[in-house]
Amino acid sequence: MRVAIIGSGYVGLVTGACLADFGHTVVCIDRDASKIESLQRGEIPIYEPQLSELVSKNAIEGRLTFSTTVADPVSDAEAVFIAVGTPARSRDGQADLTFVLDAVRDVAAALRGYTVVVVKSTVPVGTGDNVERVIREVRPELDYAVVSNPEFLREGAAIADFKRPDRIVVGAEDDRARDVMAEIYRPLFLNKAPLLFMARRSAEMTKYAANAFLATKIAFINEVSDLCEQAGADVQEVAHGIGLDKRIGSKFLHAGPGFGGSCFPKDLQAMIKMAQDHGAPARIIETAAAVNDQRKRAMARRIIRACGGIVRGRTIAMLGLTFKPNTDDMRESPAISIITALQDAGARIRAYDPVGMDRAREVLDDVEYCRDAYDCVTGAEAVAIVTEWDAFRALDLDRIRTLMARPNLIDLRNIYGPDQADKAGFRYVGVGRGKASIVDHEPRVPLALVG
Repeated sequence: MRVAIIGSGYVGLVTGACLADFGHTVVCIDRDASKIESLQRGEIPIYEPQLSELVSKNAIEGRLTFSTTVADPVSDAEAVFIAVGTPARSRDGQADLTFVLDAVRDVAAALRGYTVVVVKSTVPVGTGDNVERVIREVRPELDYAVVSNPEFLREGAAIADFKRPDRIVVGAEDDRARDVMAEIYRPLFLNKAPLLFMARRSAEMTKYAANAFLATKIAFINEVSDLCEQAGADVQEVAHGIGLDKRIGSKFLHAGPGFGGSCFPKDLQAMIKMAQDHGAPARIIETAAAVNDQRKRAMARRIIRACGGIVRGRTIAMLGLTFKPNTDDMRESPAISIITALQDAGARIRAYDPVGMDRAREVLDDVEYCRDAYDCVTGAEAVAIVTEWDAFRALDLDRIRTLMARPNLIDLRNIYGPDQADKAGFRYVGVGRGKASIVDHEPRVPLALVG
């Protein structure tokens, strides 16, 4: 099929590359001329495993092209995907639909014949109705359908998620639109991917509800980890014990410094605002968002306590900056809050991340970026593991100990255990690991010192 995709960011580019790999003819469109020029040269503006190879392969074979113009690709398309950003509005947290509606107006002006307009962006419930209205205002004579097809892509595993999805959610009110969407995703049927057709508003809500539930699981296990520390239990054992219950599941039960990224924080705020607007306050979701914000600041206090309550003038090494491994995404990363709080308390920061340091430079000042983990810890009085990159899972702890000024290891991802750290001569602080996660006999740091 002939497909046009408006927006060549993370979702648009992954969607375009995967659909092209299925055999469809895809044009990815973006207003950013420099981005399109880079893509045409084979340069990928984001880090995502396997994406560069997939884009290159399908571009060479002629199934994937890039353009800054809307008219020709859209007029020739059987389906047009809207995959532009929906950032949170600063005044209320609601999703800003400016880019979506601007794209819809451009698409409406270019449509020819029956076309399915597919909203891939994460949008509030009822946006599909609004998109229909805008198209009708611009081109009342058009024959078209508007479909919701939310994405469920994990950064760092987006290609696998697209090609081997748990489900494909399609909100459509039109039989012809359902047929078009079934044909677009037909190559996945060999993998028995469930194609779920539902009402358009239900599809829009499904995206928000899924992210809110997963974020709530993270907030929940982080609160359990705090209780484990005080009660002398190990949160990893607890998480394993409850995760084997099929009603609960093991995923998203890893205690740590809180969630970040481009989806969870933004989508929770949008869902909270949406719930308030509809007179159905989402108290659990509000609490999950608040717990997560507090969690990031608490991790900075944990590092300060591990350093004896004072970090002014001291060097702290940070291993990992991105919000999760296998991405260069710094958006809402816990590392930002932690580093900022430590700097406010007077600490000097050395940092290393396998792929995220260029992005980190855009949002963090006065940080010394290092060439590898061992360079990062040299001369530091504490090292904190913030992101669970594979490169940090088998570090030579004995070597690290000799490079550091003081042997303080704050493992915010529980990559190492207390016994392993103790054997290497470290003073260990983990997360939810019973008494091993508590710094005894240390003064509590006033909140004012850490923001």
